[in-house]
Amino acid sequence: MPSSASKTANASQVIGVGVPVPGLGLLSYRVPAGVACPPKGARVRVPLGNRIVTGCVVDPHGVAPDGTTLRDVVEVLDLEPFLPPLVVDLALWVGEYYASGPGDALAVAMPPGTRKARRTTFRTVRIAELVEGATTRPATGALVGRRQREALDRLGEHVGGVTLPDLATHGVSLGTIQSLVRRGLVRVRDQIVERDPFGPAADSGRSSHWSITPEATGDRELTAEQQTALRQLEARVAAGAFRTVLLHGVTGSGKTEVYLRLAGAVAAAGRRVLVLVPEIGLTPAVAGLFRSRFGTRVAVQHSGLSDGERHDQWHRIRRGDVDIVVGTRSAVFAPLERVGLVVVDEEHDGSYKQEDAPRYHGRDVAIVRARMERALAVLGTATPSLESAANVRAGRYEIVRLARRVLDRPMAAVRIVDMRKEYAAHGADIALSAPLVEAIADRLARREQVLVLLNRRGFAVVIFCRECGASLECPHCSVSLTYHRAAKRARCHYCNYAIGIPKACGQCGGPYLEQSGFGTERLELEVRERFPGARVARVDRDTVRRRGAMARVLTDVARGAIDVLVGTQMIAKGHDFPAVTLVGVVSADVGLGLADFRASERTFQLLTQVVGRSGRGSVPGEAIVQTLYPHHYSIQAAAAQDYEAFFEREMEFRTSMQYPPAVALINVVMKAASIERAMADAHALVALVRQHGPHGRVLGPAPAPMSKIRDEYRAQFFIKGSRRRLMRQALGRALQDRQDLRRRTTVDVDPVSVL
Repeated sequence: MPSSASKTANASQVIGVGVPVPGLGLLSYRVPAGVACPPKGARVRVPLGNRIVTGCVVDPHGVAPDGTTLRDVVEVLDLEPFLPPLVVDLALWVGEYYASGPGDALAVAMPPGTRKARRTTFRTVRIAELVEGATTRPATGALVGRRQREALDRLGEHVGGVTLPDLATHGVSLGTIQSLVRRGLVRVRDQIVERDPFGPAADSGRSSHWSITPEATGDRELTAEQQTALRQLEARVAAGAFRTVLLHGVTGSGKTEVYLRLAGAVAAAGRRVLVLVPEIGLTPAVAGLFRSRFGTRVAVQHSGLSDGERHDQWHRIRRGDVDIVVGTRSAVFAPLERVGLVVVDEEHDGSYKQEDAPRYHGRDVAIVRARMERALAVLGTATPSLESAANVRAGRYEIVRLARRVLDRPMAAVRIVDMRKEYAAHGADIALSAPLVEAIADRLARREQVLVLLNRRGFAVVIFCRECGASLECPHCSVSLTYHRAAKRARCHYCNYAIGIPKACGQCGGPYLEQSGFGTERLELEVRERFPGARVARVDRDTVRRRGAMARVLTDVARGAIDVLVGTQMIAKGHDFPAVTLVGVVSADVGLGLADFRASERTFQLLTQVVGRSGRGSVPGEAIVQTLYPHHYSIQAAAAQDYEAFFEREMEFRTSMQYPPAVALINVVMKAASIERAMADAHALVALVRQHGPHGRVLGPAPAPMSKIRDEYRAQFFIKGSRRRLMRQALGRALQDRQDLRRRTTVDVDPVSVL
């Protein structure tokens, strides 16, 4: 790792340090005389109050504030940059833009364990090997026992040595090895063993939990559209300047193959590639494709790995052993140098938004990183976010289109089923409409596969008393409990509070508790009951908690071991199942009733994406969309696969109501032990924001739609305007005036959700 600072001892130096405390700015510390001054990006242990914390050096040439007595650095952990300086700058940008402070952003950029651990920890294994010049057949007079000779023979067969555990499995004891060490024939050394999340199957090309498919071979001929798109993107990479390009390709148009070919060109030119995907569920498939195409020069970064795997992958990247990094949003901070290409796959996906501080958006940070690296940023999707499409319209982004599917396969035919008529004919408790049941039966008879989407997990949405109407509510959050039949528990999906089902109503004592609404668990049961001969599986947060569970299900679908896959939005994104010829969408309008300005956009994107899973093979596909609002423009546009029509209608709504991307938005949530206290504090903060400048319109405060979560009551207000920096500054000054409110205030710049 290159060092940007001298390792010689100094007389006394002031440094600026970012520490992992929300909202806290840079802190100044003194490096004691005689201690080597750490460079930018190095880790140091510093005192903070009455504790010692690990921070990151941001300014190695700081200036002591006037009249301040500085505390000394306790320990310098690195004499070379632990984080590359560019990644430090990226984290500082995140801390400033998202109003979280530098410490939290720098902490996200660190590998697991670095907040607490003094040193990085690698896994080691003891290796026995022949001493140089030694022979497995010692000279006459050197008596060697049978076990020792067997050990020497085995070591002679392996130039790099053999692990002691492996020798033990072949009957070679530690005592035997030690006797050979004493005779000078063998030596034992410790060797770092990297924890490889890909496993041996990735390198051999065999199927594993990384879902490697035949597409990885690179033998597929590009379509004319793919060739044109690739040439356009390669030209922009060759220019060596920062550009952002929206790759707008319909589902099944082959965007991933374009990423792979473009990455190969960038790597061949000596630069590196960063590929972001929205969710862990997509990472195995994409990472497996890149690993099969480019071998061990690919690393992966996401929270589904063990801490040890993430640690080792991070250090491989930092050492420069990697050309391509594939990961979820936090991978945008990967310590990859000389980046020439940044790809954000499914750029519209809300999973790129971090829910905790720093509340950054992975897509937008990826674009900033590309700008810092003078690299090309490619945003790929079939359903662009309104922000990205608006940036294309404004000329800030370029656009490259893939309007046709690979092999000119037709888009799925879509039928909309009006569930009001189904309820009138069959009752309000049905989950599967008659047209969907008939279509599933037809596909099963033809040995084709089916996906059924319901974006709501659990068995029943509400448990209520038939006598008084009271429902089972979470005591800690303002939501009803969802019944999970397999666990025999009613659970809160916000705080995870759970109880067994009571025998009587807690309000009136009535014995008749009913269930209403349904989620994926009940939908799976209904599919199994209606089609007892079908092989059915379910994918939601309840079924894929164990590591590798999602990849195993996807592998089973790919090899034809599953006939019907039921799931939430996790099954809608990015997956390529050629044998799926029918997609059924149950309760397509489940998200339209939310008090969120993005509700229509999310509905359109989800429907378009899941409909796009059908008919990607040689057999044309069909989708059946069940809804109570068949004429809603988001559902009509999704059925027609018409993004332009949706964009025009939705932008009309956003502009008239002054919501992003027509304006910038900051969502501020105040938390307190009572709603009265939360509202009072929010009113006080709003007054201060207005006092610090008319840099935006302040709306509220009001109780948040989710007025209580985890025993905290929530009030919120919005700041709308066109100048984000001034809006953030006004809010920052208000919080500076009321330090007592800072820890109870959540600031979300460019929110994806306002619930």
